[in-house]
Amino acid sequence: MQSREHWERVYSTKSAEAVSWYQPHARQSLALIRSTGVPSNGPIIDVGGGASTLVDDLLDEGYASISVLDLSATALEAARRRLGPRAASVTWLTGDVTTLSLPERTYAVWHDRAVFHFLTEEADRRAYVANVLRSVAPMGHVIVATFAEDGPTRCSGLPVERYSPERLHAQFGEAFTLVGQERETHHTPSGGEQKFIYCYCRVAPARSPSA
Repeated sequence: MQSREHWERVYSTKSAEAVSWYQPHARQSLALIRSTGVPSNGPIIDVGGGASTLVDDLLDEGYASISVLDLSATALEAARRRLGPRAASVTWLTGDVTTLSLPERTYAVWHDRAVFHFLTEEADRRAYVANVLRSVAPMGHVIVATFAEDGPTRCSGLPVERYSPERLHAQFGEAFTLVGQERETHHTPSGGEQKFIYCYCRVAPARSPSA
């Protein structure tokens, strides 16, 4: 995983609205989260959420158990300032998703837009998937968006991995059932285009002790 210093530098030198992945509203992510049917009190974690406005939209929709995880404390602080008093209802987590200890079998929805494609080392990808399996409840929902095969090869000065939906699902393995896939053409604040793919999976049900 890239260093915390890199991302602190990014968010210390650019406004949250100037980074290439900025969206005024994360409409595709929000629509996929709605489609899970998770109740308003179902625990949701936004991995790499940083200064993303997804948390604002989730609160507006009435979701009441939201966690936002990011490597950059500066990014999280930007989101807290934007939310004002509403920030107190959100759990803010600073850390590396590949090493951070998250509560076990807790989250009804795991959402990640644009973190997984930065994991260019196989060991980091394995650690990420292991953390998903530990922390998402059985039959929980996993929504991961990465650059598509025709997306950028670098982002924020760093190399990335590009994926087809099939290759992305294969990274997670048989413990995850692919429910759906979507594409998105993201228009960056500078006027460029980035091609994304979204994979929506379900975690396998809990196995009985005799299984």
